Amino acid sequence: MAIYNPKSLHAEEFINDAEILETIKYAEDNKHNAALIDSILEKARPKKTADGTHCAGLTHREASVLLACDIPEKVEEMYRLAEEIKLAFYGNRIVMFAPLYLSNYCVNGCVYCPYHMKNKHIARKKLTQDEVRREVIALQDMGHKRLAIESGEDPVNNPIEYILECIDTIYSIKHKNGAIRRVNVNIAATTVENYRKLKDAGIGTYILFQETYHKKSYLELHPTGPKHDYDYHTEAMDRAMDGGIDDVGLGVLFGLELYKYEFAGLLMHAEHLEAVHGVGPHTISVPRIKHADDIDPNVFDNSISDELFEKIIACIRIAVPYTGMIISTRESQSVREKALSIGISQISGASRTSVGGYCEEERPHDSEQFDVSDQRTLDEVVNWLMKLGYIPSFCTACYREGRTGDRFMSLCKSGQILNCCHPNALMTLTEYLTDYASEDTKNVGFELIERELSTIPKDKVRAIAAENIEAIKASNRRDFRF
Repeated sequence: MAIYNPKSLHAEEFINDAEILETIKYAEDNKHNAALIDSILEKARPKKTADGTHCAGLTHREASVLLACDIPEKVEEMYRLAEEIKLAFYGNRIVMFAPLYLSNYCVNGCVYCPYHMKNKHIARKKLTQDEVRREVIALQDMGHKRLAIESGEDPVNNPIEYILECIDTIYSIKHKNGAIRRVNVNIAATTVENYRKLKDAGIGTYILFQETYHKKSYLELHPTGPKHDYDYHTEAMDRAMDGGIDDVGLGVLFGLELYKYEFAGLLMHAEHLEAVHGVGPHTISVPRIKHADDIDPNVFDNSISDELFEKIIACIRIAVPYTGMIISTRESQSVREKALSIGISQISGASRTSVGGYCEEERPHDSEQFDVSDQRTLDEVVNWLMKLGYIPSFCTACYREGRTGDRFMSLCKSGQILNCCHPNALMTLTEYLTDYASEDTKNVGFELIERELSTIPKDKVRAIAAENIEAIKASNRRDFRF
């Protein structure tokens, strides 16, 4: 039997089944242990020191106790603490992005995804470089600056050379005042050599969802194709980091397996990356399984309610305070609104989950990877966020200034990243408002920016930010950044 070892490079040792089952039992045994719960919450609380704000985070066992706890007043305290931690590390900024689907050709047999090889009636499509350009211009015309490219796994139709060519095309397109400043990549597990190529292409974060950490379920859910190899998939982040990519993004597809198991496995993966590479996940995503072309989510019997979903988000935020947390348009406006207050720091806007969907006037459904619940325009999402008191941020400065990996984490863990991110968020929001926003959104936004400028603590930074904001509004010069 494999022994739990977070420093091991073998998947079954750092994601150890016996340890997860023992953790779930420990949490169940202690879910009403008020003294223990209080001590865990106190450990997680942000502490202000001379060099900034620090947060201890939690182990997978400690966080699992919080997740199991059903004492109403303790659960409410968790939500308050999650919001406190989110504000301490990320402030009221919400980073904006959009997915860009390049190809839905896929050789895998994943039973929860409509791209699976046996689906013969889905419209298969792969973007040409001209089509990539048209999609990118459509996204730039909305105001997007950050993309996450997606592709099925198919070594013939979607080789790494195709992905690299698409990245080069995306970065090359300058349209009016628009430019995609950072491309994050969500493609199948690959080799160290290919991760080096992605790093050299200038990607931001490499994202790969585990789907499920339960090996038996994983093998059943991925019956055919290269993704069937649990170990190769689970160890992909180690290879990515060996290839020089120091920002990686984790995630599971909630609803495939029991949520307590996935929760513990996800946190153990984060602990493993920190133990081996000195850098935990840059982001954690929390997708839930949704309806798609030939996929009925009701077939899977591990679905979770909105209330439980919110609790999971809060507990992840408390356990891994430094990570960016992502929620997509899979979720409705109401679910996303609640999630923003308890941990989420990045959301997609105006997403199309079909190949070539941004150039279509009508939202195509025949090649979507999943149904989109939040179908508002980017302008509507930005307006909504600002009216809730958030700053929609289109900033990508950290990637381009080299604040990645351990450099980003050290700034984030001390709370110092706010000194860069707050003014950068205001400047990129000014770009959006000036170039793309409706009149109502402009009015709401410029009032928000005026208020937020006054909260920047350093006089010199505040003065430079204000000067740059006025320069953005007055001319076509863009991309001021700290």
